[in-house]
Amino acid sequence: MLRRFSINFAVFSMGFDALIILMALLTATYLRPSMSAIPNVAFIPGPYKIPVLLFILIPFIWVIILLFASVYDGRRNLRVWKEIAGLSLGSILAFIAIAGILYLSYRDVSRLLYIIFAFLAYVFLVLWRLGYRLAFSLGVFQSVQTRNILIIGAGDVGRELENQIQNYRNLGFELIGFLDDDPEKQKQDSDVIGNLSDARIIVKQRNIDDVVIALPPSAYQKVFSLVSEMHTFPVKVWVIPDYFNLALYKTEFEELAGLPMLDLRAPALSDYQRLVKRIFDLVISIILFPINVLLMMVIALAIKIEDAGPVFFRQKRVGENGKIFEMYKFRTMIPNAEEFRDEVERLDEEGHLIHKIINDPRVTKVGRFLRRSSLDELPQFINIFKGEMSLVGPRPELPYMVDRYNPWQYKRFAVPQGITGWWQVNGRSSKPMHLHTEDDLYYVENYSIILDLLIIIKTLFVVIKGEGAF
Repeated sequence: MLRRFSINFAVFSMGFDALIILMALLTATYLRPSMSAIPNVAFIPGPYKIPVLLFILIPFIWVIILLFASVYDGRRNLRVWKEIAGLSLGSILAFIAIAGILYLSYRDVSRLLYIIFAFLAYVFLVLWRLGYRLAFSLGVFQSVQTRNILIIGAGDVGRELENQIQNYRNLGFELIGFLDDDPEKQKQDSDVIGNLSDARIIVKQRNIDDVVIALPPSAYQKVFSLVSEMHTFPVKVWVIPDYFNLALYKTEFEELAGLPMLDLRAPALSDYQRLVKRIFDLVISIILFPINVLLMMVIALAIKIEDAGPVFFRQKRVGENGKIFEMYKFRTMIPNAEEFRDEVERLDEEGHLIHKIINDPRVTKVGRFLRRSSLDELPQFINIFKGEMSLVGPRPELPYMVDRYNPWQYKRFAVPQGITGWWQVNGRSSKPMHLHTEDDLYYVENYSIILDLLIIIKTLFVVIKGEGAF
């Protein structure tokens, strides 16, 4: 039976994609003559004829490139946006590759026809994927085969897996319950259906397909006996190492010297998210470049007129993954302000360091306006162009402040640091360091390009109101 995420469905998708691409090519040959009325387009009286070999070669090349772009990997494309993103990237590569082949072999093929074909092929490929997802969601076809899962260990790791299973129930995962030797968990949690010694009976009685061992390190001596017992049943056995408390943000399997290992400091953003975020930063920065240059010239002149000191203030800051870089700002304090830092900083009631105060005597008149309007941050667009910062993200912190961090606070460096962020639009300088870290972690854990747009929009309103800046 044809099921989503199965090998049969992947093979079907490849064949159907090839058929769709062939249909798009045929459609383009019939549409091309109607485009002859466009100025500077060659006149073609009837259906355009292309070599028969191309009807075989073009679908084959397109499908092979989609295959290498992981478009047919159902488990990797659980979300529709991931599948469309992979399809878009693969289609662009296919378009370029086929164009190159045509240039080197069949130069007489109409360029307009090829553009029409590529557009139709991409649209058809997207539409049929949206169509089958809709059909599966409406129950027209059976989506996936149900897999009964038993988790051994009802601790933090097991509960984390439970949450993930609930998020992906559309894949057919059905959590039968937990096994745990803790009497308290058996009393309090109804889904704890037995002890570890009951594993064989539960697997047999409940038709378990997957057994996941999620035990803490202290119970790992039981893992070997459990695995040996499960080998006598036709079930898949998985082991989740209890590494969550060790990871900075999340973990990934990587190879080091040819050996698979767990990376406990994997980046919070996927390669795709990082690419989109970088493009977003550059596009917005380029659009704002003329305005920024004009404003920076005016601000530089105002700073020079006030005290003739340096225009820019460069300071070491901690960036993504703890990397030190030099951040640029307009100078808002007297030239030797750092010499008086100890006179301004103080500890709050809980012993946390406060390094920003209202009415700081070191701030100049121009600097006070720049801070309230956040115009002192404009030079950080230089850091964005250099790839050291992003438009949106946690603020880069001072190294000596980071030295006072608790271990959990280091997670804020799992993403690129930004000019504005979730903390700035929810309190700005009115929140001390030890409190705004929680806002930064919210951003890290809930990142999306939509959230970036929301923060930028909220930043504009916060800056206009002048809330929390000093």
